[in-house]
Amino acid sequence: MNNPTTPSPTLGPLTFQPLFRRALWGGTRLASLLNKDSGHLGDCSESWEIVDLDDDQSVVNAGPWSGWTLRQLVQEQGKALLGRHAPRDTFPLLLKFLDATRPLSLQVHPDATTAARHAPDCHSKTEAWIILATKPGSRLWVGLEPGTTSDQLTTALAENNIDCCVTSFEPAVGQCVVVPAGTIHAIGEGIVLAEIQQSSDTTYRLYDWGRTDSDGTPRRVDLQRGLEAIHFDAAPIVTSPPAPANPTQPVHIVDRREFQVVQHHISGSTSLNNDDRCRILTAIDGTGSLETNDDRIDLTTGQTVLIPAAVQAIRLDSSNGMTLLDCHLP
Repeated sequence: MNNPTTPSPTLGPLTFQPLFRRALWGGTRLASLLNKDSGHLGDCSESWEIVDLDDDQSVVNAGPWSGWTLRQLVQEQGKALLGRHAPRDTFPLLLKFLDATRPLSLQVHPDATTAARHAPDCHSKTEAWIILATKPGSRLWVGLEPGTTSDQLTTALAENNIDCCVTSFEPAVGQCVVVPAGTIHAIGEGIVLAEIQQSSDTTYRLYDWGRTDSDGTPRRVDLQRGLEAIHFDAAPIVTSPPAPANPTQPVHIVDRREFQVVQHHISGSTSLNNDDRCRILTAIDGTGSLETNDDRIDLTTGQTVLIPAAVQAIRLDSSNGMTLLDCHLP
């Protein structure tokens, strides 16, 4: 894609056209709960809000930078966009919403060492889920039961008995679950969540509930690479309780070397100083507005705005209450 003409204005808040994904486990709740205009798809599984992968690019959909891809912004406006985290070749984070009407496959993402061993274009992927909706009986599978070996897991997968080896629980709305690279996991039926992750789409599927493709062919698994990627000696995953419904102060829900996530509840007006780093702000509940010296954006549930490092101060307003996720590098 050729670069559009560079605008004269400085880089301000950016909105992008979501990229919708379809899957056999997708549904309609990204439209009904998060206002996603997915073209009335009945199997919309994901809305990629911020993405910079080789074959998938967020494209600015409004303002003077309209038509620019995120990759172009990183490479040509790197300092203004990323601040103290520049220079980089690609944007380091990916944000998506996900709707699971049926369980996703049991899978694992490699850490950096394993990814590099498998292929030069593979990358590490640690992710965090913020639970937005569930149904009675919804479950997450995250991590192995203590002491589980590769042979035991292989046998359990072959016998369709994953619960003897993989830890599962019923998540609560508002809960945050961090899934480090190398952790086996699956998202269960009835869950809608926001996912922030390292910018990678490397996934090894180990088990898919006996499902087949449209032609009756069993869906492909990559058991060998998956087993190589799993951290069998990792400590059990520790889940956090849901953040308070209406906190008076920002709540730090993820603090890792890969990324941080802060949850803000806006009631009235508040300011956010942008300490020379890029932020992804996503409204997960309520409505409000975002203002800088030069721009104003009205926010609704499900909307995502990328705040470049060049934006020094942000004012957030909401008369009826609004909850925002603030995702950024440390």
